[in-house]
Amino acid sequence: MEIVISSNTSKPIYEQITSQIKAQIMDGKLRTGDPIPSMRSLAKSLHVSVITVQRAYEELQRDGFIETTVGRGSFVAAQNQSFYQEEQQRQAEEHLLAAAEIARTSGIPLSKLVELLTMFYQEEE
Repeated sequence: MEIVISSNTSKPIYEQITSQIKAQIMDGKLRTGDPIPSMRSLAKSLHVSVITVQRAYEELQRDGFIETTVGRGSFVAAQNQSFYQEEQQRQAEEHLLAAAEIARTSGIPLSKLVELLTMFYQEEE
C-alpha cells in the first residue's frame, strides 16, 4: 500500500491518508480482507504521529472501508455495491460543485455547463 503525503496542500494529513486508502479500495488495489498496516508501522513509514494515523483509521472504520479487530489488526471491509456507488457519487458531486463555482464566477451559462457535462458523459458510450 503506497501513500504519499504532500506538504503543498491545505488538506490535513489524516484526510490525505483517508482519501488515498479509500481510493485504493475503490480502484480495487486493496481488496476485501486485505490487511492494512498497523497504525504504528504506517506512522513510522510516513513520518507522522500515530495519533494522525489513528484519526484516519477511525474515519475509515466509521465510513465502512476498514474493520479493526483487537489483536488481529485492520483489514479492508467487505463493500456492498450501493455503498461503493454512494461514495463515487459523493466524489462526483464535489467535482461538479467545483465546476459550477468556476462557471458561475466566470459567467459561463448553466446551459453551456449542462451541454459540456452531457458531452463528456456520453463520450464513453
